[in-house]
Amino acid sequence: MSDAGGIGGVRCPWAEGSDAMRRYHDEEWGVPSHDDRHLFELLILEGAQAGLSWLTILNKRAGYRRAFDGFDPNPIAHYGEAKLAELLEDPGIVRNRLKVRGTVTNAQAFLATVDEFGSFAEYMWRWVDGTPIANRPRSMTDLPARTDLSDRIGKDMKRRGFTFVGSTIIYSYLQSVGIVNDHLVTCPAAGGPLT
Repeated sequence: MSDAGGIGGVRCPWAEGSDAMRRYHDEEWGVPSHDDRHLFELLILEGAQAGLSWLTILNKRAGYRRAFDGFDPNPIAHYGEAKLAELLEDPGIVRNRLKVRGTVTNAQAFLATVDEFGSFAEYMWRWVDGTPIANRPRSMTDLPARTDLSDRIGKDMKRRGFTFVGSTIIYSYLQSVGIVNDHLVTCPAAGGPLT
């Protein structure tokens, strides 16, 4: 395990596999996000990851941005069958019919949630009263796959029409957008991004 950014301490071990994983860990994972476009992007990418490695998704992130209109939910919500067929031929994304169709469904549910709450950030951050949860785990074995919070959010999102929002995916999503900070206590990023 390496020194994270020369700051001292040891980067979370899961991030040591590649430069892409290190950048994601150091600059994004666990950093509180209130930007709706970013929140939508990570929701889609977390769903796309189901059954795959996060590195696979990171390596396809640029392809997703290109294929899905820069993660703008407005056009995505109106994709028709011709666009879905085109996406299923695109090697820059995970070409899984349910996941591609789920992106359209999630864009529609996302926009409905924004209409109700004013922003998706408002909807998500209300679950924690606007304050990130800092768990301060000591080792990777301290990290849960799901929690009561992710159970409740996933259930509510399913009720709102979202797909690929099971508790495990939602817990990973909460970590990715900084609603939950699960950097190990030994990691310099536990207090914020390393950039």
